[in-house]
Amino acid sequence: MGQLGLGGHFRGLAAQLDGAFGANGVFTHDCLRFVDFVDEVEELLEDVARQEQGDKEAADGFEEYVLQHYSG
Repeated sequence: MGQLGLGGHFRGLAAQLDGAFGANGVFTHDCLRFVDFVDEVEELLEDVARQEQGDKEAADGFEEYVLQHYSG
């Protein structure tokens, strides 16, 4: 994110998502429910959209899309 010039928007992201993925990069369902993780990511995206475009609605639909396609 830093290389893309977006590092300022994602300060603390690693800390907020700490424990969501194991050392092997696999999502750790026993530490955090996937739906809660997706909700947190949508909130982060809304913050970025608000800062960049002044409108958090740009991130609308993210949670629904991810849950429909990846929650199995």
